[in-house]
Amino acid sequence: MSDELISQLRNGGILYVLLVIAITMREFGRAWVADKCGCVLPRMQGRLTINPLAHMDMLGTVIFPILCIGLASGTGFPLIFGWGKPVETVFTNPKTRVRDEVLSALGGPCMNLVVAFVSSVFLAVFAAFKMPEYASVAYFSIMINAVIFILNMLPIPPLDGARIVKFLFNVPDGVYNAVGRYGILIFFAVIFLPPTKQILAFLITWVCGIFEMIAGLISSLFIK
Repeated sequence: MSDELISQLRNGGILYVLLVIAITMREFGRAWVADKCGCVLPRMQGRLTINPLAHMDMLGTVIFPILCIGLASGTGFPLIFGWGKPVETVFTNPKTRVRDEVLSALGGPCMNLVVAFVSSVFLAVFAAFKMPEYASVAYFSIMINAVIFILNMLPIPPLDGARIVKFLFNVPDGVYNAVGRYGILIFFAVIFLPPTKQILAFLITWVCGIFEMIAGLISSLFIK
């Protein structure tokens, strides 16, 4: 086995672990916020945990991510992403339902930002102590969580961004479900068509840049 192949397998394994962490924390974040808003369903279904097995979807957490990583190393595939088993929620209080639905939808993407922030702290520490290999892992974590955050905020059913739009603007269920039937096609069109792909790349780079800046500020504390 060549050194190049070993390096690719190692890097692919690292990316996969980081992606599983990002997916797990996203689903946990959504379950945690839903629980705090009074929905007991995620707790009853065992989703209020950071155990990846509780959130794993065979296609979205195993097959598709491995395929993405393989394509990225072989063909320069632009995005490495995946998804977990959806967290089911039921909010019955009509007075707070919109608020609770929006907050629970935001819980997942916001958790990815939290993981990106923690990764930026590690990036700062590893960079300050001249540990470039570990710093690269921390940066990959920032990048993956930025990708998961941006993609899930797209207003395409069943992504979180679409759920937020649905409840904030009272989009009828019929319209939401009709668009949702073509959601996967719209999603892949958005990430692959040149104009929207460039916009996504800009947004992901911008989010990564924020956390790189945070890492730089923290790193400066170690350098006198």
